Amino acid sequence: MSLPRLPRLGHSLRELLHARRLGALGTVDAHGGVFVSMVPYAIDTASGRLVLHVSGLAAHTHHMQANPQVSLLVTGADAPGAPVHDLPRATLQALADAPAPGSAAWASARAAYLGRFADVAPMTELPDFRFVTLQVTGARQIAGFGSARSVTADEMAQVLGA
Repeated sequence: MSLPRLPRLGHSLRELLHARRLGALGTVDAHGGVFVSMVPYAIDTASGRLVLHVSGLAAHTHHMQANPQVSLLVTGADAPGAPVHDLPRATLQALADAPAPGSAAWASARAAYLGRFADVAPMTELPDFRFVTLQVTGARQIAGFGSARSVTADEMAQVLGA
């Protein structure tokens, strides 16, 4: 597989997003309050989107239905004794969408999610759960202390694509 043409920090961002499996999802509730929850995510390289699998009972699911603007923070692994300010991290801004069950977008999201989390296959059959895709509209990348930049939606599409 050939990697897309990206700047050096773009490859670092791609490595971070592919290496990690969890992110802190920020949503906005009906009263304008910010809500953060931990979510596992997959990358659908076919669509260039991130994929979540969420319960209809979860607060963040209701928030995304009412306001699709979300943020996802992904950080590198913390190591004892290592400077925390050097941790690579990225805050992604995105629009959430729930593809219709059985649609091509749903099938693509499901395949990507199960490719990363095969053990949750039975959960994908539960009627309360759904896939949500995140179309990244931009990001802020911190590649380490003193190395920060904004990332455009176009570059994010390359980072997340095949």
